[in-house]
Amino acid sequence: MAKYTYQTEVGQLLKLMTHSLYSNREIFLRELISNASDALDKFNYLHLTDEKFKSEDWKPQINIKIDEKDGSLTIGDNGIGMNEQDLIQNLGTIAKSGTKAFIEELEKNKDQKIDSNLIGQFGVGFYSVFMVSDAVEVISKKAGDDKAYKFKSDGSGEFEVSQVIKDAHGTVIYIKLRDDAKEFLDVHRVKEIVRRYSNHIPYEIYINYTEVTKDEDGNEKVEQKRELANEATALWTLPKSEIKEEEYKEFYKTNWHDIEDPLTWIHTSAEGAIEYKTLFYIPKKAPMDLFRADFQPGIKLYIKRVFITDKERELLPLYLRFVRGIIDSEDLPLNVSREILQENRILANIKQASVKKILNHIKKLKEGDFDIFVENYNQLIKEGIYTDHVNKELLLDIVRYKSNKVEKYTSLNDYIEREKEKENRKKEIYYIIGDDINLLKHSPLLESYNKNDLEVLLLDEKEIDEIVTPMIGEYKEWKLVDIATVEAPETQENKEELEELNKEYEGLIKIIKDTLGESVKDVRITTRLTESPSCVVPDSSDPMVSMRAMFKQLGQEEPELPLILELNGKHPILEKLKGSSDIPLIEESAWLLLDSAKLAEGIEPKDKVGFAKRVTDILSKVV
Repeated sequence: MAKYTYQTEVGQLLKLMTHSLYSNREIFLRELISNASDALDKFNYLHLTDEKFKSEDWKPQINIKIDEKDGSLTIGDNGIGMNEQDLIQNLGTIAKSGTKAFIEELEKNKDQKIDSNLIGQFGVGFYSVFMVSDAVEVISKKAGDDKAYKFKSDGSGEFEVSQVIKDAHGTVIYIKLRDDAKEFLDVHRVKEIVRRYSNHIPYEIYINYTEVTKDEDGNEKVEQKRELANEATALWTLPKSEIKEEEYKEFYKTNWHDIEDPLTWIHTSAEGAIEYKTLFYIPKKAPMDLFRADFQPGIKLYIKRVFITDKERELLPLYLRFVRGIIDSEDLPLNVSREILQENRILANIKQASVKKILNHIKKLKEGDFDIFVENYNQLIKEGIYTDHVNKELLLDIVRYKSNKVEKYTSLNDYIEREKEKENRKKEIYYIIGDDINLLKHSPLLESYNKNDLEVLLLDEKEIDEIVTPMIGEYKEWKLVDIATVEAPETQENKEELEELNKEYEGLIKIIKDTLGESVKDVRITTRLTESPSCVVPDSSDPMVSMRAMFKQLGQEEPELPLILELNGKHPILEKLKGSSDIPLIEESAWLLLDSAKLAEGIEPKDKVGFAKRVTDILSKVV
């Protein structure tokens, strides 16, 4: 027997779980049944594909034993099992990302009841037994091994692993229930839990218990009972008409460990040249690891109802990594390798058809559900626009943007419908990019468009918008135009007025250019501003502008953006500076006009101390 100390995160987790109050503690049974089902999935594959196991007379099942006398619950399976190293690795450490966030969530709520559904969501389902137990023993023998091992823990800082004797492969979990958890010794209670959460686990789940009755003479009669507790049907294989809404929801929550009901689901059965069934879910809330490099894929691949893998990231495009679900093919060989999976024409056809099904379903979501989808997954749809050229038009129908004209998100199509009736309206969809919606709403660049009643999309996911939006090009023959890279409407229409203003301000512009030097690419008068004295815009002709996007894609530091300072020739500040002979005042003002324009676009001034000093100096002169 060897003693081990729990990994630090596991120790923290167990301490919180054994000393906290939980709502919905029954979830522990769902988690352990789900783990047993996974073990059966893995051995089922070996049984069908590995010569060593093909001849074994094997009937997959999960057995729950209730022992009222002992005050214990035992859950066993005849699945793939675990060896010594597996027990230490799977039960003594937590490899899954997000565990730290889970512990923080528990600590944050430790003074109130914690929803134990969180346990499964963070991939630490086994530890849920410590909500109801004083001690846990796990006896397991790995398929193909001679030796069996026992893991033993009371939920404190240590656990033991020792060698034991076990005839068949599989795992048995013995749970000594706490006094406040005796409800789980009730046969009817356990049956109800199994039916609610695990009715459509595709393996038979039996409940074993002792029934004591009395005959007419009052003599006790003791019988050993064994009852099937679930339907043991793979939900996705049933006709849609036979499945209740609640069954869809519970199947999702059991298999993907979510707290909430799914937002929606798509169930498909395809027959013909290729036969397959799919059941896809969209979570109501985005999974926590969605933007992590080590995110867990959400799709399980089955072949003829035999589980193959849940680790393959390419079963759907990466931008649909929020989708949970099952693909079950009738045509792929059971011993298909990972390399073959990636190149298989059948799977490629299933993938292509599934993507269209999912996207069309999203497009048709009712308004409230669609709003939830946009709040959670809009950024991923933008990823899809960039990477999935086949479905680009469909993705452009789905994507949503904020706007200076509407409070809620708007589609590109609705933008066009609002704007196309305006007289002499160019077929252009105007947009502005930044990373702060408040700054975008008040950007000086919008002033001219607001004045002319022109709608502008406010793209506030700068990191992805700068890469994706320029490559969209057109939507329904309307060209997408970044207002920071083009002349404003007034500038295009008032060329003569602009020429006069440039002559009028020629002397002032020269002083400001000399003062700012290489800090700006150019200084010029504009008619795009109505309220602000200045703004900064990138020089669209400078190759560095397009190179910034390339550097960002490569994960490298972006080169500095070449900026043009534009000045409002009709603003009182500029009019006063134009007539001033106070050169130091003009020079200080030049820097303030540049830095304040940068701030309005979310760009920090290079010299913050100098900026603050200039503000103080100017104030001291006017106050």
